[in-house]
Amino acid sequence: MKKTFTAFIEYDEESKLYVGIVPNVVGAHTQAETLDELQRNLQEVLELCIEENPEIADEPLNFVGTQQVEIAL
Repeated sequence: MKKTFTAFIEYDEESKLYVGIVPNVVGAHTQAETLDELQRNLQEVLELCIEENPEIADEPLNFVGTQQVEIAL
């Protein structure tokens, strides 16, 4: 059985690392120097989270999308 999760990915200029967060899975966040490495790290952390809490695999995913919000500074 396979399940697809959505991760938010940002690049941190200070650390020079990509940071990935799966918002609906507690503890599912990681970082890496490349996007390929980040993908592997996210897979690993999701597997560990599901191993710790198997019910995560059965929970519905309610990801809707992302929005960019512009404000005046």
